[in-house]
This record gives sequence, structure tokens and C-alpha cells, in this order.
Amino acid sequence: MSGATSLPPLVEPASELTKEEVARYSRHLIIPDVGMDGQKRLKNAKVLVVGAGGLGSPALLYLAAAGVGTLGIVEFDEVDESNLHRQIIHGQSDLGRPKAESAKDSIAEVNPYVQVNLHKTHLTSDNALDIFRDYDLILDGTDNFATRYLVNDAAVLLGKPYVWGSIFRFEGQASVFWDQYGPNYRDLYPEPPPPGMVPSCAEGGVLGVLCASIGSIMVNEAIKLITGIGETLLGRLMIYDALEMSYRTVKIRKDPNATPVSELIDYEAFCGVVSDDAQQAAANSTITPQELKDMFDRGEKFELIDVREPHEYEIVKIEGSKLIPKDRILSGEALSELPQDRKIVLHCKSGGRSAEALAALHKAGFSDAVHVGGGVLGWANQVDTSLPTY
Repeated sequence: MSGATSLPPLVEPASELTKEEVARYSRHLIIPDVGMDGQKRLKNAKVLVVGAGGLGSPALLYLAAAGVGTLGIVEFDEVDESNLHRQIIHGQSDLGRPKAESAKDSIAEVNPYVQVNLHKTHLTSDNALDIFRDYDLILDGTDNFATRYLVNDAAVLLGKPYVWGSIFRFEGQASVFWDQYGPNYRDLYPEPPPPGMVPSCAEGGVLGVLCASIGSIMVNEAIKLITGIGETLLGRLMIYDALEMSYRTVKIRKDPNATPVSELIDYEAFCGVVSDDAQQAAANSTITPQELKDMFDRGEKFELIDVREPHEYEIVKIEGSKLIPKDRILSGEALSELPQDRKIVLHCKSGGRSAEALAALHKAGFSDAVHVGGGVLGWANQVDTSLPTY
């Protein structure tokens, strides 16, 4: 493609391939553009994957299958049943296990010649540079903005390229960022969206197979970067729509007026996981799931409002709750439907959206309104364990 940036191979080739490796990678070796030289570069490469979830699962499996010699995994979570429809590196027998360990075992089945390094920790401003430093390339498959900006800034400070992917419902995006040669993530998204504006996959859902589509594109970009072949997505954003079965690309340019990245910051504060108004509203107006149960048991007169979306309400609900989605409260449309003669108790899935709705109610004069910290997940885990979680 005209205008695409030609990049040098990211790593030097390893000294040799063993007889077993030649047999394993024979279909790569007979591709002229890859060949022995490219496969030796893959063997010598050290790639860090942030997250062993929806995108990390296919990415790790195909990086291992391709012969990347060293894989690092940053992952602190455990395998949950709701993961299995898309996180194919984990299986039924892995439920409750650390995802990092489950992923390592699956990689060993795919390719025993791969060295796997586990980083079973939250990625933070305190450890990101130390973790990234030993790797040639980063793959970021996380689903929150705070970590995305952290990954970007750490990569910029260390001069390393990284491959980024994102998924939501039926749409996926992917790109390559390398500040030395082209744009970084901040050139695409200079600022995070307002808190609550963009739902996570846990709130909005994702088609499981979409992870494979975007994850494989990320690995394809990684292979091109490592071996120095083809034209990468550096300077381009690829957008995939699974329903329309369409791909399109948008050019990304460096912002000449952007403030250079000079240090790692507090990314939770930068992205405002919940808004300041929501934090202030929730500070003295949060009750626990057990306190909500006690209110039911005492026969108190109150209105329990579920601020999630209708499809979430169909999956699981707290008996006695009324559904009014958050956006209808924030817009003011639903305020007339709220009772004036009783206390209002809000809840969502885990507490973030209900805190935003709570702030709106306080501003509208419902000063005694409260919300349930932990939401329906907390209710299911602490009060009614027979309820499903999602």
C-alpha cells in the first residue's frame, strides 16, 4: 500500500533451528518471505502479551504455534465460567485457576519449545517499565482505558513497538503503535472518553469468535514486525464489522502538537474510572448487599431501581426491583417515574453505573437516595448464591 511505513526487522535471527524445529515450522520455511531467516527471528523474539483473556487467548496460542521463542504473560485474574465462550486458551478443568498458569499449560501443549514467563500481577505505573524492558514487542489485549494508556506510555518511554486490539459486541479494531516510526495510541485517542460513556465487554457483551478474528490480526502484525516483512498497520486503524463482514482502514497521523510522554502517571485518575460527581455521591450513600437484604427483612418502604440494560435484566435480577436504565436517569427522562414518598435504592451489575445515576438523582433533589456497592454481583455472591452471574 502506498504511504505505508517500511520497518526493519525487530530482532536478529537466532543462530540455528534444530532438526525438530525445522520439521515443526516447515510450512513457514517454504514461504519465501519468511524462510529460514524469518523463522530464526521468530525463535529469537521475546513478546509480552498483556492479558490472557479474549484477545490474549488466541494471540498467545498462535504466537506459540508460530515459533516465537519467549512469551511473557501479564495476568492476575482467575478463570471464570463466563470466560470460556471466548477465552479459548482456558478450559472447563481450569475454572478457578490463575489464568496465567492455565495459559502456560495450553502453550506447552501447542509448542513445548516456547519459554513462557509469567507476571501474575496487576500492571501498574510502578512495575510496567521493569516488566516491558526485557521484551522486544508488546501485545495489548486489555479491555480498559487506564491500562491501554499505561501500555502506550511505557512503550513510548522504552522505545518499543506494540500491537493493540479492541473488541465490543460485533466490532473489532486493531493497529500498531511505535512512537519512533509513527503514531502512538495518544495520537488516535488523545483523551479517554468520559466515565461510563463506553461500556466494557462485561457490560455490553462480545461475540466470542470476534476474539479470534482480532487476535489473529494482532499476531499477523507481530510476525511482520519481528521478521520485517510486509506492511504493518502502523499509521492505520483497521476496523472490522462482523455483522457486515467488512474491513476498513483509517489513517492515523502523529499529532505535531501533542505533549511528549515523559513519565508514567496515575492512569486510574487520568481515565476517571467513575466521575468525581459519582465518587462524591457514593461516598456517604452506599449500602452493602447485606444491608439491602436487611431492609427487605425489616419491611422498609423503598423503591429498588435496577439501572442496567434490559438484556442484562433478563439474565438475572433482584426480586422486587424495577428496571430503569441509567441513560434514562442521566437524561432526566425517567425522573418523573420515581416515587417521592419513599427512599430510592439504585443498583447495577457491580456499582459503577449506579453511582453515576446516584449523582444525577442527588442533583435532582432525591437527597436520600443510595446505591448498592457491588451491585447484583455482590447480591448473588453474598445474599442469594442461587442466582446466576454474568
